[in-house]
Order: sequence, then structure tokens, then C-alpha cells
Amino acid sequence: MTGRSDSLFARAREVIPGGVNSPVRAFRAVGGEPPFVVRGEGAYLWDADGTRFIDYFGSWGPMILGHAFPPVVEAIQQAAARSASFGASTQAEGDLAELVQAAYPSIEKMRFVSSGTEATMSAIRVARAFTNRKYIVKFEGCYHGHADGLLVKAGSGVATFGIPGSAGVPEEAAHLTLALPFNDVAAVETALAGQSIACIIVEPVVGNAGCIPPAPGYLEALRALTAKHGALLIFDEVMTGFRVAFGGAQELYGICPDLTTLGKILGGGLPCGAFGGRADIMDQLAPLGPVYQAGTLSGNPLAMAAGIATVGYLREHRAAVYAKLEKLSAAVADGVAAAGDRAGVPLTTNRVGAMFTWFFNSAPVTDFATAAQSDTGHFAAFHQAILNAGVWLPPSQFEAAFMSTAHTDEDIAQTIDAASQAFTSIAQGN
Repeated sequence: MTGRSDSLFARAREVIPGGVNSPVRAFRAVGGEPPFVVRGEGAYLWDADGTRFIDYFGSWGPMILGHAFPPVVEAIQQAAARSASFGASTQAEGDLAELVQAAYPSIEKMRFVSSGTEATMSAIRVARAFTNRKYIVKFEGCYHGHADGLLVKAGSGVATFGIPGSAGVPEEAAHLTLALPFNDVAAVETALAGQSIACIIVEPVVGNAGCIPPAPGYLEALRALTAKHGALLIFDEVMTGFRVAFGGAQELYGICPDLTTLGKILGGGLPCGAFGGRADIMDQLAPLGPVYQAGTLSGNPLAMAAGIATVGYLREHRAAVYAKLEKLSAAVADGVAAAGDRAGVPLTTNRVGAMFTWFFNSAPVTDFATAAQSDTGHFAAFHQAILNAGVWLPPSQFEAAFMSTAHTDEDIAQTIDAASQAFTSIAQGN
């Protein structure tokens, strides 16, 4: 017997490539067919078959206050009543920019865009113009959107020029990107000494290979090395921004990057991103400078309203929000890890604040190479079992999970119980 989600997926495959508008939604890494969501509230999602799930991916990060958070819903409704878009400047853009600036002192000026991809590609363009250099450094396992130069595999060796990681990306574009192992300072030293590098872009806490924290001193080394060699340091905080701390990873680790990219929580669930940093760098943008960047829906009034409501709430309730997120995240991360240990299933648990990953891996996970050693078959079995029990994790071993303030102790207890049963089944080879 098939459910309505199945029929919706079959219909979608007829008109949308793979039936999805973002590849990971297809559940190819974990098997089965994806549920089709009809609504969300608080920490829960309901699919087209009426099944309720505890949500630990939160629209891939934005829903830090839970789904349909009333102040955000009200702000969007009020903004929509005045029109969904103007294509002109509004007060709300300045209001949200000031909230961001208060949280991120390194951002002296910023510009809003509609996605994280736009934010990172624009930040890199500005960095190249400011330094008058063309090569960039990124790290294996760090995802910065689907711009050509960022879809790159790392080759062998300490600092290997990238080759395209996607069809349709010219080798000439990928060749300008050096992909290095994360948490390897020596690789960065070699790259900066050997090439004229415009910028280093990094997820300060990796989220797109699963949650991988920086080693002690690693971010400090990136800051020192870029300053020494005249390259800019870009923190991609699309995922970590407002999540690992109100001021993101740069607050948590005490690092001041030259440029920062933001998204996800910034828009309260609506399409929104931003890039910003030192004023002398940002003033390279037109109409002040020679770097062109534009977007019809940049600073969209609905996204600005949702962002103001979300970031404003986080600022006003900062201590309580982040204390609750820390408590709940520790409880679920440690509780599931303990259940795996009791069942004899090898796990490594990485967590930074309200983002975490259970790697099916007995060794420490410190970079993409060690993450890739995880047992993806066991993860797929775990994901299917826990989904059937009403717990929805990101459908990939290589994606971070997220906590919201809407989760409860009861949700965590249900999650640990579901995980315990799944681990028992895996240990028995079922």
C-alpha cells in the first residue's frame, strides 16, 4: 500500500529532475522515498500521510526557534500585506543590517542577497578585486554553494589545484581553486607560500561533511597566515551564524575575519543571505567601486521582516536561548552516543553548540578524509529505522543535525529510545 507522499513523489519526478529541487531531498544516500511535508509547528513536521516527525534538520538550519514561530509568522504576514516585493530600498534593510552588525563587529558594511551561494560567490569576487589576485583556497568537505569555482574535488598532495566536482564546470574555473584538508595548518602554509592567493574561505565549523570542529589553534593559524601573506580570510557562517553563538563562530572562537557570509537563520526561514566585512573591502562594490553585484529580490521585504523578528528575538533572549540550546543539544547528542555504545555500534559524536553529527566511525573525525571512513550503510539503516519511529534526521551521514528551542525533554527521550532500538537492530545485523 502506498501513501500520498509516494504519489506526490511520483508526480514530482515527472516534472522536476529527480523529483526534488535540491539533491539531498531525494534520500538517495539513505534509501526509501522522501516524505512530502505539508506543515511544521515547533519541533515537528507532518507529512502528506499525516505522520508526525521530530525534526532535527530544521530546514537545514534556519529554524532555530522552531517552525511557524508566532512572532516570525506575524512579521511575515504584516510585511506581505504591504506587498511581497518592491525592488526598491526599505527601512527594514537598515534595521536588519544594524542587528547583524551588533552581533558581528567584524562586519562594518554588508549587502543582502537571496541565498548562501550568492553570498559566498560575491564575497570571493570582492576579495579578488581587493587583492588583485585570482586564486582561492577552500577545504575538503566545506560546501560554499554551487558556484563553479567552489564545486571542486581535492586532489592528492598537500595543495592540489581543483578539478571539477560537477559536470558543466570548466576545468579553467576549477583550476583557480586550491582544495586543502581541513585542520591541516602545514597545508595552508605551503599553499600561501607557493601561490598568490586572494582569499581563504572556510566553514569555521564544518557542517557539510557532518559537524567537524576546528582543532585548537587552527582558526588562529588561518588568521595569522592570511594576514602574513596578504590574503583575505572569509568565514562562511551561513550555517554557524547565530547558531553556535549569537555572534557565530567568530564570537565562539574569538577570531575576526575580513569578510563573513551569512544565511539560514538570518532570514528566519525565508530565502536570505548576506556578505559583509571591513568597510574598505566592501566599498569595492558598485555603486562606490568597480565590483558589480546585484539582485532584484535582494533585501526582499518579507525576508527582512522574518530576519528582524528572528534575530531580534535571539538578541533579546540571548542568554536563555543559547543556554537551552546547549542543554538540549548535549542531552540528545550524548544520549544517542551512549545508546550506540551500549549496543556495541561504533560511533564518534561531534558537537559544537546546537549542531551535531553521529558518525558511524570508531575513529576521531577531524576532516573530510576521516569522515569519509564512516559506515554509510549503517547510517542508512539507522536513518530508516529512526525515521520509521518518527524522528527525522538529515538524510546523509555527511550533514549536521540541528536543535531548536522548540524541542523538549520528551522529544529527546523519544529520540534516544528510537535510536536505541535502531542500534540494537544494526548490532544484530538486521
